[in-house]
Amino acid sequence: MATETSDAGSRQGAPDVHVVLRPIGAPVTLGLSGLGIASVVESGLDLRWIPAGQSTQVGLILVAVPFVLQLLASIWAYLARDGASGAALGILATTWLAIGLIHISSGAGSNSANGILLVSAAAVLAASAFTVALSNTLAGCVFLIAAARFAVEGIYQLGAPAAWRDASGILGLALAALALYAVLAFDLEGQARRPLLPTFRRRRAALSGGTGAPPVEDGIYAEAGVRQSS
Repeated sequence: MATETSDAGSRQGAPDVHVVLRPIGAPVTLGLSGLGIASVVESGLDLRWIPAGQSTQVGLILVAVPFVLQLLASIWAYLARDGASGAALGILATTWLAIGLIHISSGAGSNSANGILLVSAAAVLAASAFTVALSNTLAGCVFLIAAARFAVEGIYQLGAPAAWRDASGILGLALAALALYAVLAFDLEGQARRPLLPTFRRRRAALSGGTGAPPVEDGIYAEAGVRQSS
């Protein structure tokens, strides 16, 4: 737990102000784990590795795993003062929930309502991805590819040829691979308190003043309960 005390109040005769923060683990890795799982499962359905008759099971998986993981990650990202990641993870969570429920109720065929949902979610997610990338390029790229995958799948659902569905499945596998790398890189960074794999964080470089050596305060900024980017 980190505590910050202001001496300005005591110098003016006012009581001291204490800010108490309880550091938490970086929640974005939890959300990216759910994204990777969802992408592989949904790609299996898109590429016909999973028979269309098992779309109900796919829907149950999407509701039980990625929705829950990303919802929790979104809540904790907001608590860690990372609103951009929290928004992106919230969009992902609710979109996977909707896709899962559609699979359960309607199967794996094309669906105009699902297409409009996916295209809309892709646009909003892309906006959040751009904001996330301003401080965390790797996470921003993952969210941006997720937006592209939703857009491609949405275009197929709106009546495009089956090749768009195949493209969505392939893009989903690439997304899962990048999400897996991001989870590994961020988890290693969190354990070692320094990057072991490239994460392309911009805020860390800015805090170091371009000298390559993080300032003393960077130990505080690196805590998920304190830093702006989780």
